[in-house]
Amino acid sequence: MVEHEITSWMDRVSIAISRVTMFIVAFIVAIMFYEVVVRYVFSSPTLWVNEMSLWVAGAVYLLAGLYVMQQRAHIRIFMLYDLVPRAWQRFFDVISTLFICIFSAAVVWGGFNESLAKVMRWEKFGTAWDPPIPATMKPLILITVVLIAVQAVTNLISDWHKEKEVHAVVDDL
Repeated sequence: MVEHEITSWMDRVSIAISRVTMFIVAFIVAIMFYEVVVRYVFSSPTLWVNEMSLWVAGAVYLLAGLYVMQQRAHIRIFMLYDLVPRAWQRFFDVISTLFICIFSAAVVWGGFNESLAKVMRWEKFGTAWDPPIPATMKPLILITVVLIAVQAVTNLISDWHKEKEVHAVVDDL
């Protein structure tokens, strides 16, 4: 896959976060391999690998949305979009970006107090290893949704003067 060109400061932020996230996936694979070896070769399973992999994979899942938005690879229904003139496509782009921003604002508005409370009491997972998954994941949700909204607005601005784009039935993978 050829990546979308970097046209703004937000693209650079999104790509930088995505590059770090790629290495986090390798970290998950490494600790899962470690768990398999110590469990089945040395009969000494760990308490922390399963929860660590869930914790880190949750962060990867959230941050993947930012990369998808930067690449303009999010879900878009082209059946109607491709039929209309570029002015209407811009209108559709504005509406979708507006909905993304409204959703982002609603998530932050609704989740800020809970997120702050979890951080302030450093809420933990409640298991044997007891990592602070709630205290870290709740704020990460809010941060990520804001970054995705900023990326959507940046995409709208960057793509405003582009020519009409018509998509094939099956785009290149």
